[in-house]
Amino acid sequence: MADDFELDTDDLQRRMDGAIASLRTEFASLRTGRASASMLEPVMVDAYGSMTPINQVGTVNVPEPRMVTINVWDKALVGKVEKAIRESGLGINPQLNGTIIMLPIPELNEERRTQLTKVAGQYAEHARVAIRNLRRDGMDQIKKAKNDGLSEDDQKFWEQEVQELTDRYIKLVDQQLETKQAEIMQV
Repeated sequence: MADDFELDTDDLQRRMDGAIASLRTEFASLRTGRASASMLEPVMVDAYGSMTPINQVGTVNVPEPRMVTINVWDKALVGKVEKAIRESGLGINPQLNGTIIMLPIPELNEERRTQLTKVAGQYAEHARVAIRNLRRDGMDQIKKAKNDGLSEDDQKFWEQEVQELTDRYIKLVDQQLETKQAEIMQV
């Protein structure tokens, strides 16, 4: 009856890839010593009555390694964009020049670098928890199939498959965290 059971490992893998992609996005928003347009992705601007991503109200450029510029398309929004950046918690002080907002990226001090590595660690832990939850989903499917008549050998085989997939993705999260922490601590 359940001898034809096959766990959809492709679906589990796709969902785990989603957790890794989410982690990369979160890591990209962390400010290192270099300027990056992606560091402004989490910043939302109150434009035209709704919260809008900053890249939808202006052009975000990185003209120099320590400078981000935003060319705001609507002059009326310049003040709101500036306010959103100040209140974002990025620790950047915007400078206005007409419709262009310049964001000089200051050097990170040792204390701020340590804080950012801790934040990166929290992001990585969230990704690990998401992957473990997916592992639990896979194991629950296997247990359900076991109750429907899956043999014990098949159960062990699929549990081992899910565990190997989980271990591989947890290791990937750890590698990404190490890379990001080294990037943050680089002076």
